[in-house]
Amino acid sequence: MTARGTILIVGTGAFAARIACDIAAGAQHPVRLVIAGRNGDRLAWLTTACNARAATFGTGVETSAAMVDLSSVGSIAPMLASIRPDVVVQAASVQTASVIARSDDAWSRLVAEGGLSATAVFQALLSARVGGAMRQATPGAVLVNCCFPDVVNTMLACLGLPVACGVGNVGILSSCFAGALGPGGIRRVKVLAHYQTIGAWRRNMGERAGMPTPRVWIDDAEIDDVHIRFAALRLTPEPALEVSGSASVPLLVAMATPGTTLAAHAPGALGLPGGYPVRWAEGALSLDLPPGLSQDEAVAWNQSFEQRNGLLVSADGKATYTGVLHDRLLALSPTLAAGFALGDLEAVHVEMAALRARLQAR
Repeated sequence: MTARGTILIVGTGAFAARIACDIAAGAQHPVRLVIAGRNGDRLAWLTTACNARAATFGTGVETSAAMVDLSSVGSIAPMLASIRPDVVVQAASVQTASVIARSDDAWSRLVAEGGLSATAVFQALLSARVGGAMRQATPGAVLVNCCFPDVVNTMLACLGLPVACGVGNVGILSSCFAGALGPGGIRRVKVLAHYQTIGAWRRNMGERAGMPTPRVWIDDAEIDDVHIRFAALRLTPEPALEVSGSASVPLLVAMATPGTTLAAHAPGALGLPGGYPVRWAEGALSLDLPPGLSQDEAVAWNQSFEQRNGLLVSADGKATYTGVLHDRLLALSPTLAAGFALGDLEAVHVEMAALRARLQAR
């Protein structure tokens, strides 16, 4: 009988709930699922819902809850030590993902014009806290960061935290492309995609000209007509949780199940920028690139998006804003626009939060 691994989901928001419910209904191996947060009523409901879904679909997933307040840094390590998870799925953030579908205040307009990297400090804050506590309490566990992993995972890796990959983005596109190909499509598709390439599929076909395009291989042959081949696909303006949650399930369950091998897609894999085809085998994650594509080429392609506009992280631990985002920040806060040392993340968050509050009041 396969050993039952433990997956801990930190957070009780919409994304965390979607992942938890999809694990409960879709896990191919029995796992112990723990959901952690500070809202007792919400935890009670998610536990009930997940156990109900597991019973309905007969997955053998058993769900329980744990109380934790991520604003109290000292409470995280004891919670981890008591649960001893194999995989920690960090989905709690101090910035809601719904900002991408809004334009009713100056903050959401900054994000729309400068890109999601404007939110990187907010997305990284709690994940850095959880990762730091993992290093202390559960050094053998795998960290999967759900909060803007295309950029944030590079920050976490530079801080020496045990981040394996993220959830969403490239997983959304690869799953949608595979679904368009029909049965067996998931085994035929490999996708290289930065989060900035998703926006085209939130628009009508006639509005996609000139927008960034992911690189797609079908049966190990790269295609050059991605937008034409998948013209019928359309994502919602809001985060595509209905796809990103389910796309993560096979990989998360494989990570928690000894002896499992799986090919998948993941953003922020190995702390690298953007999203990649990956492979989980012998308890470790590696890139699973198509023939003829080197890791250096794949990383450089993904990195180029942030070089043009976004947030770059250097090997010495410095975060630097670029492009339109830098210019917008410069007009609002020259200090923030100058970038920051990752070791100063907590202090920078305070300053960025003050800017966000000021802009949201407009």
